[in-house]
Amino acid sequence: MNYRDFLQRLIYAVIDPPLRFLLRLHVTPNAVTIAGLAGNGLAAWLFVVAAQRLSVDAASAYMLVTWGGVVILLAGLLDMMDGRLARLGGLSSTFGALLDSSLDRYSELLTLSGIALLLLRTGDDWFWAAVATFAAIVGSVMVSYVRARAEGLGISCKVGLMQRPERVVVTAVAAIATGLTASPLWLAAGMSVIALLANLTAFWRILHCYRESKAR
Repeated sequence: MNYRDFLQRLIYAVIDPPLRFLLRLHVTPNAVTIAGLAGNGLAAWLFVVAAQRLSVDAASAYMLVTWGGVVILLAGLLDMMDGRLARLGGLSSTFGALLDSSLDRYSELLTLSGIALLLLRTGDDWFWAAVATFAAIVGSVMVSYVRARAEGLGISCKVGLMQRPERVVVTAVAAIATGLTASPLWLAAGMSVIALLANLTAFWRILHCYRESKAR
């Protein structure tokens, strides 16, 4: 069992009881998916407002960044809950899978765009950190795209170091650390890690698909 499977089982042991309660309340997986998007939209809004306040009240701006990181973690938990809720309740559907994947992309684009804007407003010293954030956006989208395209061709493609759960955790922790220390260095480091490993994962998946197609 790899570390992702172990963590997944541990998280499921924690969230399964409340999910069964949600099922009794007739809460649907699609509603949880939409709530996750709303959470990530809120986080992005917090980053944008923080960017506006930086030059006026840096202390309150960084507090907003901290809360943005916390909201990303909570929204990431919802991202795990929707699929698990669908499986527990026998509510899985083709449209639900499409909605989940699509809104995940929107969620990530919203939060990373908010961070890029924040870093751009932080000052010239952090310009390249903003560039790294744009590279992280590209990598994040391509990791998901290559997997979706591969699976559309009948190739299983889950390899790589920086899948969505890892990106969510890195983004959230970097934002919280930045807010608590009032130092953009944490976000700069987190975005650089995602930019490097997400794009590496995308190319890794392309290579994996090449090998799989040649084997066939």
